[in-house]
Amino acid sequence: MRISKLMRKICPIAGIVILLVALSGCTNPARQPEEAKQIDITVEHGKKMIDGGEVFILDVRTVEEYDAGHINGSVLIPLQDLEKRLNEIPRDRKILVYCRTGHRSTQASEILVKNGFTQVYNMNGGITEWTKAGYEVIK
Repeated sequence: MRISKLMRKICPIAGIVILLVALSGCTNPARQPEEAKQIDITVEHGKKMIDGGEVFILDVRTVEEYDAGHINGSVLIPLQDLEKRLNEIPRDRKILVYCRTGHRSTQASEILVKNGFTQVYNMNGGITEWTKAGYEVIK
């Protein structure tokens, strides 16, 4: 009998403690997901990602710039058209974004993140640094 009286006193207290511990995990800022953002990478890192076949390559320059030379396998969606053509970009793959020097690709990366893309890689230096590094372009 003494044990059952003790259990009736302990069980409600244990339940409250368990509930408080569970709830504290829900409001702990350290457990909240980080704000989504693009990751800036070098052309060397971009080349490794491309060689590994792990990325969708997005060129956000103009048609004329693309025709003058682009990374093999890249898809052209000029920056000014990007928001209208988001459905052409896969959401389940890493997206490597580049332009001529890195300014437009930064803007494009921010647009992608704002629209729910979570694996966005901005290639610093763009095709300019790509060609300086001696990597191939297709014309």
